[in-house]
Amino acid sequence: MLLLRKRGVTSLLTFLFPKPHCLHTQGHALRILPETRYQQPWCAEAMGLSASSPAAAGQSLNASEQHQPASPPSECPMHQEKRSGCPMHMKTRDHRTENTDDVPAHQERAYEFVACPVKSGASQMKDDIDPSNMMPPPNQQPSPGQPFPLSTVREESSIPRAHSDKKWVYPSEQMFWNAMLRKGWRWKDDDITGEDMTNIIKIHNQNNEQAWKEILKWEALHAVECPCGPSLMRFGGKAKEYSPRARIRSWMGYELPFDRHDWIVDRCGKEVRYVIDYYDGGAVDKNYQFTILDVRPAFDSLSAVWDRMKVAWWRWTS
Repeated sequence: MLLLRKRGVTSLLTFLFPKPHCLHTQGHALRILPETRYQQPWCAEAMGLSASSPAAAGQSLNASEQHQPASPPSECPMHQEKRSGCPMHMKTRDHRTENTDDVPAHQERAYEFVACPVKSGASQMKDDIDPSNMMPPPNQQPSPGQPFPLSTVREESSIPRAHSDKKWVYPSEQMFWNAMLRKGWRWKDDDITGEDMTNIIKIHNQNNEQAWKEILKWEALHAVECPCGPSLMRFGGKAKEYSPRARIRSWMGYELPFDRHDWIVDRCGKEVRYVIDYYDGGAVDKNYQFTILDVRPAFDSLSAVWDRMKVAWWRWTS
């Protein structure tokens, strides 16, 4: 069983998320969250919440395959370069051809550290915030006075990147450390080790993998209109901006989420916004999961309203 250092990891996660109880490591054994199995695409849990319970690490990278056909349909561009069968390719511009102007700064050279982590990765990019994920440009250099070396290896996710044939790449331990320093966190205030940073990165990555799995369940409703499947365009954190659903739940006596993300998904040329509320799910399990995710399309279109109504009815009658 995984046993995280309470003082170091909890203090850093407390800095990342406003709720101080988002991580529990009481005792010598960590509670394993029960795995949620779906007989149908939708869960009948109260308030529409779904427990984060990914499969083994080797299976998490194939999350999109669990909700899509074994191989993309023949009309996808990977099968026919000249023919455009998906709706997104009926436009003048080929959206699957990567435009370097649209590549987020933190993703532009990401694969250098996936294939060859010993490279420096230093570049002359301007020091500004990347609008695709509200993060600073990648920084793989050790910070001044850093107490221990951190890995610069970046893990490839299972999440397709919009307007590209590549996938999103998670930050390295060094990038995560530098980003926290930029936001005002200081390691001297807490007792933290290199092993703690490794665990924090794994928790971060697994949360994103689980969020994408939940989005794929919603996108399954639109498999006919988008046979090639969705891709992620951009995302951002809104921890202080509680969603109306989260506020209503709090009025009913439930706790508020400790974090919120908005993910913008490309559904074959159509932008769809998803709201993700992160709730404390107890102790961290052996797969580095401790959150309960509430994922749903935002109420900003008639299509999203209809999807929410259909799923609410399915849950009520199941």
